[in-house]
Amino acid sequence: MRRAGIPTGLLINRFYLMETPTAAAPAGGFFPSFLLLAFGTLVAAVLGTVHRLGLFYQLMHKVDKTSIRHGGESVAAVLRAHGVRFVFTLVGGHISPLLVACEKLGIRVVDTRHEVTAVFAADAVARLTGTVGVAAVTAGPGLTNTVTAVKNAQVAQSPVLLLGGAASTLLQKRGALQAIDQMSLFRPLCKFCASVRTVRDIVPTLRAAVAAAQSGTPGPVFVELPLDVLYPYFMVEKEMVPAKLPKGLMGRVVFWYLQNCLTNLFAGAWEPRPEGPLPLNIPQASPQQVQRCVEILSRAKRPLLVLGSQALLPPTPATKLRAAVETLGVPCFLGGMSRGLLGRNHPLHIRQNRSAALKKADVVVLAGAVCDFRLSYGRVLNRKSKIIIVNRNRDDMLLNSDVFWKPQEAVQGDVGSFMLKLVEGLQGQMWASDWAEELRNADRQKEQTYRDKAGMPVSQHLNPVRVLQQVEEALPDNALLVVDGGDFVATAAYLVQPRGPLRWLDPGAFGTLGVGAGFALGAKLCQPDAEVWCLFGDGAFGYSLIEFDTFVRHKIPVMALIGNDAGWTQISREQVPRLGSDVACGLAYTDYHKAAIGLGAQGLMLSRDNEDQVVKVLREGQQLCRAGHAVVVNILIGRTDFRDGSISV
Repeated sequence: MRRAGIPTGLLINRFYLMETPTAAAPAGGFFPSFLLLAFGTLVAAVLGTVHRLGLFYQLMHKVDKTSIRHGGESVAAVLRAHGVRFVFTLVGGHISPLLVACEKLGIRVVDTRHEVTAVFAADAVARLTGTVGVAAVTAGPGLTNTVTAVKNAQVAQSPVLLLGGAASTLLQKRGALQAIDQMSLFRPLCKFCASVRTVRDIVPTLRAAVAAAQSGTPGPVFVELPLDVLYPYFMVEKEMVPAKLPKGLMGRVVFWYLQNCLTNLFAGAWEPRPEGPLPLNIPQASPQQVQRCVEILSRAKRPLLVLGSQALLPPTPATKLRAAVETLGVPCFLGGMSRGLLGRNHPLHIRQNRSAALKKADVVVLAGAVCDFRLSYGRVLNRKSKIIIVNRNRDDMLLNSDVFWKPQEAVQGDVGSFMLKLVEGLQGQMWASDWAEELRNADRQKEQTYRDKAGMPVSQHLNPVRVLQQVEEALPDNALLVVDGGDFVATAAYLVQPRGPLRWLDPGAFGTLGVGAGFALGAKLCQPDAEVWCLFGDGAFGYSLIEFDTFVRHKIPVMALIGNDAGWTQISREQVPRLGSDVACGLAYTDYHKAAIGLGAQGLMLSRDNEDQVVKVLREGQQLCRAGHAVVVNILIGRTDFRDGSISV
């Protein structure tokens, strides 16, 4: 008998061997096998220990015990190689070496009065420059103070690098000062988290972190830098290793262990390593997806474009994106960082009645816009409309699509690049002008209601709608708007127009109060020729007031306009009619301008007493700002209710 050319005898022998009882094995074979297994396990354990102690690495890489260099220099070198110009911080001993090194390499170190402001400033730099923004804070409470700002950057998809100090590697989990589990705190908030354990790891870890922050969906990253990887060898040796060799076996073992840890910490520390940027991974739409979107949009009669913040991300410059949108010729709504893309009063830019427009459109392109609360979770979309959605993040792209809406085409890719390809595929496509004109007419009707509200009398203080209209009139073409607040800022979003691309900074979808000072600080530094105007609610300004000390010390001229209605009005408007009490909603008509003067800034006030001089006072503040001063204009206003058009005190 044969099967596939194999001799029958061999098959029988194999069968016989498989069925033969184990007793056929040589007697006493179990014990040598056990010894072999035990020996192999022991060898593996020894090799693993040797590797963890860095003994293999130390054989090939030596320690320069005479060097006065320190790990902070490596941090600064990587930052400079990535084009970082600013590091925002609140100083602490854990991070002093990296701050000193940055200063020596020409990176401007800007210290704030609260760590959260440092991260907000880094966030602003990241949004406005398209590069990573950097903040460095000390261990423990220094880092916990940044959590809100880091979460805000995560929700806003802003590439922020947070550098955090930490207790020495050997003292972690041993009760050291300000030592907590920082990694567990930031893993849910950051795309990338790493704790550097040796000086030689600083450069590759930071390069990987910066690449992660900017790749895919941008976001914050965190790198923990223990104290002993930042300070020079001789200082760490003094703190880590006893000056004299201890007596006794255990003392000598501990001495050897500490000496080895020190050697491993600095082995190969100063060997040359690449410091520049790593390649970024940016998702792109496929040609097939772009073509399907071209076909859908080409058949539209009432197309509508909704641009979100992702549209302004690199690599597409804002100028190219603007040209593409104008060539496309589709009416559009702009949100987030895309506000101002088309400048002021552009015929394609529709500013009011978005919900009604979305219901009427037959094709909607959501380019970086997300169906979260801002679009009523998708319920604002007409189920008969064809929806094209483009987003770098798949989860955001399909948010609530299983409940309230369905995309005709979902494209995971870079929004700006997609828009350029879409316009290229639709060259020559024209749409009827009556659709855009219908939307513009609705805009004009809504704007008339604001003009009517601006003319309504108030019993005391100033009409906020009229004040904001005058701000819009006085705002220069090179203004960069930072907005931080509830009621006053929500009103301003309808009335005050950014003058161009990347000229508007708001917190984003997280709705964080307190971003104002940090955003203004970062904005003015990276765009020094812009006039930074900050619109604050009086509640939000409480977070930022102390940072006018920062503006004064660092000679950062910004102008803050405070809509002071003595309350958390956005909350009280709902709380009082629903629950019958304004508890915790009241503030005072505080003299914020005098507090600013106490911090070294300039302070001005607008009230009923000088209501005919609003523009004059704004111009005075503008001139002071141009002369190099930080300015606070405290504007006493009544309270506006947009639900029924009433203005009350």
